[in-house]
Amino acid sequence: MAEPRLRTVNKAVPPYRLNEFPHSFIEKFAEDVVYMLATKSAMSLEGNEWEQIFANCINAQWRPSNVGLDDVVLDNCCWSAKTVKSGSNIGEQKTVRLISGRNSPTYSFGVDRITEADPNEIGRMVLDIWNERVSGIRQYFKFARTVVLVKGPDYSEYLIFETETVRYDAELYRFSWNARGNLEGYEKATGVHRFTWQPHGSQFTIIEEIPTDRLHLKVRKPEKLDKASTLRALNFDSSWVIKVE
Repeated sequence: MAEPRLRTVNKAVPPYRLNEFPHSFIEKFAEDVVYMLATKSAMSLEGNEWEQIFANCINAQWRPSNVGLDDVVLDNCCWSAKTVKSGSNIGEQKTVRLISGRNSPTYSFGVDRITEADPNEIGRMVLDIWNERVSGIRQYFKFARTVVLVKGPDYSEYLIFETETVRYDAELYRFSWNARGNLEGYEKATGVHRFTWQPHGSQFTIIEEIPTDRLHLKVRKPEKLDKASTLRALNFDSSWVIKVE
């Protein structure tokens, strides 16, 4: 929905337009990833690491949050940073499943015997919990986004994109239990699967479409840094360690 046109108020603007990353973003990202590839004995790139890399790439603050929606902050905008592992053909991937917190109707609404309840009512409660978190963040930030890193199987190829972190109107979705006993939410208008919620553990997953303007990057993998050579470069010797009695 378009924002209203106002005469007397200066409208806030985000640090940059959605998915139009700063000019130096790609090079900074490559520097961090190549460094990790060269120094880690077993390559991995998980949540906290991606949060820090992304914050560095856009010159933002990394502020780990219990809520998980404002781990990176820049001016009037905050980001939740997510990582997803891809299959072999990362360039053709169209959707991702984003684990988006634990939403418990039992804790938040006092509802027991979840699986015997109306699935649409449980779905509404699950979305209400999510919406309340988003509303809380929006009290402090004009803009809230999710930035997603899709990782190729050997960490040489990546997709990066942003989405707006939004509230969801439960009336636009229908919910049903699947064969595994999990709750699934579908758009009424299109039938597209958008949410999955697991009653055991209360894990809430949002299924996002990958936009066409996402970044698709390939990184040349470096040789692993040799341990002995690295220690020599640091001028390491026995004086670096002291035995404390």
